[in-house]
Amino acid sequence: MFDIILFTPQIPPNTGNIIRLCANTGSRLHLIRPLGFNLDEKAVRRAGLDYHEMALVKEYESLDECRSALQQSEIFVATKFASQTHNQPTYGLNTAFLFGAETTGLPDAVHDMFADDRKIRLPMLADNRSLNLGNAVSVVIYEAWRQCDFTNSVAPLPKLPSQSKDTK
Repeated sequence: MFDIILFTPQIPPNTGNIIRLCANTGSRLHLIRPLGFNLDEKAVRRAGLDYHEMALVKEYESLDECRSALQQSEIFVATKFASQTHNQPTYGLNTAFLFGAETTGLPDAVHDMFADDRKIRLPMLADNRSLNLGNAVSVVIYEAWRQCDFTNSVAPLPKLPSQSKDTK
């Protein structure tokens, strides 16, 4: 499925929520150090509930190390500085998405590593800084998965027959 790359994440519950998202979408999580927390912290585990064992999470010393391990050229960078919105590019099942730290975003050196057509942004109202990282990752991953027809998702439940209202 998809690869989610978090560049130096700082807030434990955000990463815990993204671990849970990964377990439910089949995505893989890649964390670029330094992290603002230890993965064993209570806040990470609480947010991820019991999904930690169901998600693939790897840590790397650098973005270059992560990119080398992924051996993947299809990486999209989520940034408020992109000209295209997250729903404009076409994604495949092996697409990777890079997100910056909650408090600082991505450094200029990382922005410079990617062409403009590999940068995406989430629409927001004017004068707002950003969405919560966990929410932003969810929006992007579900759009990419939608484009892939929700491959490997569970079949929908059958519709219940209409129930007549009790008029008594």
